[in-house]
Amino acid sequence: MRMGRFSSSLSVLFILPFLAVLTSCKPQTPAKAAFDPTTYTYLTSAGTDSLDPAWSYDTPSSMVILNIYEPLFFFHGSSIKKLDPLIAAAVPSRENGLISKNGRVYAIPLRGGVYFQDGTLMTPEDVRYSLLRFMLSDRDGGPSVLLLQPLLGVPSTRDDSGKLIPGIGRKAFRAVQIKGNRLVLTLPKPYAPLLSILATWAPIVSKRWAAAHGAWDGSLKTWKKFNNPKKQDSPFFEKADGTGAFSLGRWDRKTHEIILNRNDHYWRKPARLKRVVIRGINEFETQKLLLESGAADSIRASREHLSQIQNIPGISITDVLDMGTNPTAFFTFHLSTEANSFIGSGKLDGRGIPPDFFSHKNIRKAFAYSFDYQGYIRDIEGGKGFQPSGCIPNGMLGHNPNQKAYAFDLKKAEAYFKKALGGEVWRKGFKFTMEYHAGSGPSEAVAHIFQHNVESLNPKFRMDLRPMDWPAFLDALNSSLLPIFPIGWIADYPDPDDFAFPLMDSRGAYPAVQGYKNPKADRLIKKAAAELNLDKRKKLYWAIQKIEYDDVPHILIVEPSDIRVQRSWVHGWVYNPIFPDSPSGSYFYSIYKELPKTEKN
Repeated sequence: MRMGRFSSSLSVLFILPFLAVLTSCKPQTPAKAAFDPTTYTYLTSAGTDSLDPAWSYDTPSSMVILNIYEPLFFFHGSSIKKLDPLIAAAVPSRENGLISKNGRVYAIPLRGGVYFQDGTLMTPEDVRYSLLRFMLSDRDGGPSVLLLQPLLGVPSTRDDSGKLIPGIGRKAFRAVQIKGNRLVLTLPKPYAPLLSILATWAPIVSKRWAAAHGAWDGSLKTWKKFNNPKKQDSPFFEKADGTGAFSLGRWDRKTHEIILNRNDHYWRKPARLKRVVIRGINEFETQKLLLESGAADSIRASREHLSQIQNIPGISITDVLDMGTNPTAFFTFHLSTEANSFIGSGKLDGRGIPPDFFSHKNIRKAFAYSFDYQGYIRDIEGGKGFQPSGCIPNGMLGHNPNQKAYAFDLKKAEAYFKKALGGEVWRKGFKFTMEYHAGSGPSEAVAHIFQHNVESLNPKFRMDLRPMDWPAFLDALNSSLLPIFPIGWIADYPDPDDFAFPLMDSRGAYPAVQGYKNPKADRLIKKAAAELNLDKRKKLYWAIQKIEYDDVPHILIVEPSDIRVQRSWVHGWVYNPIFPDSPSGSYFYSIYKELPKTEKN
């Protein structure tokens, strides 16, 4: 998951108050920092949510995790097709005989001589344990579905009522086996994206370390106690023991700072950096000043910030294309009422909204017509990017360029509001709070556009806005507390299933917390994932996107381009759209710092 419009007049209304604040409270420019080639400092607007590979499904957390832990494979350089072996000793294929002719059995040889950061040798059983733990933890709205679907043929270990599926643990143990030094995976049916999934998900953890710290011990008898856990119940939440090039030095959750130290016993040549500092800072002005002084090597900046940074000496800015829909505005169909301060009175009485407010299609359509898509692209994205026509990105199998999309039309928005609930919405009005990720300019812009346009239709319509830190925002999202929330989706792996499932399937990352379910969409998504005929598969995704347009479970705002901002002395960064938090976040192993010759003297 990742986050990311205004008409020109709206931009002025929104920006002027903040210019006044910056003028009166502008931070002092820090003194020029001494150049330190051993330490790399990255400033991001989002704090880390969890360090548990089986829990985390957001990009800031996953970026840290993939620098501490390692998956079986990873993508070669900037490629989204070619894989390099990491914990695996080879990438299986039909040609090398490591994938069976029927496409259902994968025999993956494992690398020897790999040590965890506590000094213990990684064994094949650690690899098996890691995949099983990833699947069987299966927290609501989490990443476990990425392996449950291909390996067990189900999106969850629980049925629709929330009860564990009988025999699901034993089924998982049969699907994931160790034979000699090989991990052997047996699928119920062929699943083309499996290797791409294994290239980023289920990174390898230590079974011994896990059991010693109170996590699941790997036994078939005990796994149920660890199913659907609470975030902070796991020792992996704030501790780590991986095989990667960097180990966890410290995580200060109050200051949103993480320090990673070089693993000098890494199985490959040690990293050139000795230390990485990741700091969560919501104020862009502070990020910019630290970058300018040299105290930061890279910052998370959006295209809206380009005019403020492009003329800073010693800065390198790179344009890249994202693979996703970022931001998207999601509706929660069934809001939790427990300690929910975002829904006012909890009734349709002009002072709140009922918990099922957004389960009504006419209301969702009214909001869809209330958003100025082209204005957002022009003013916030600098004219870069384009409005999506469906959840499958442009250029990917299943994208339908002729699919209808909603346009900014306040007359249609008014008509749908008047139709909603037999006219009660228009007559009584409503009030709720829309939250967005603090420090994310695009998310804040989305919230202000909705507020301005919706409130302009009827004086009885009221939307309050509230920024939230990233971990708190995710907690509220996962608890189904947020009526409408702007957030993005960037590919976990390069396949249309990784967009259709998380955005449209009832067990997907967003529908699971929204409470959205369309049985026909669920059937089509399952069928499309298993379909090997490309033309048939494309048409299935077209049908899914038609349902998406008709149901409006979310509002797709933009397929954006992005920018990478770093000091010119940073070298070795390679952009891969699949790596979490790209392009701002990094795989730190390849990065090093070196002054230009003109600055060395």
